[in-house]
Amino acid sequence: MNDLTILNEIHKGVCMGKDSIAMVAQKSTDEKFKNELSYQYNQYQETEKRINEKFEAIGEIPDDTPMGEKIMGWTGIQFNTMNDKTNSQLSEIMIQGYDMGIIKGVKLLNQSPEASKDVKDILNGFIAFQENSIDRLKKFL
Repeated sequence: MNDLTILNEIHKGVCMGKDSIAMVAQKSTDEKFKNELSYQYNQYQETEKRINEKFEAIGEIPDDTPMGEKIMGWTGIQFNTMNDKTNSQLSEIMIQGYDMGIIKGVKLLNQSPEASKDVKDILNGFIAFQENSIDRLKKFL
């Protein structure tokens, strides 16, 4: 895969993550949990900034996240919190999303040996952020 494809995939993951955090945060009344989500949201914004700088440097703009994926994410969160809005349930939802992001990121790395060092660094940072986020959410399970 080329750098542009990888950057678009990371960007899509960032957008989905930010959207998920915004939806999950609305379900919680716990300030400590909301503060954790806010921290993670800010980490997504930092990754997005790095991606956008790279897009700008190569004269491109990121693709939009497909509407179908956005709707599926929203529907999944609504369904999974219909009867349970505990920190444990909300953390589990977020952890599952991070797991999917890690799998996607590692696949991108493995399938893209020709990617530039800059793009691999962004991708590795994104994977590490998601792994760290899982560890931080475990205390809420």
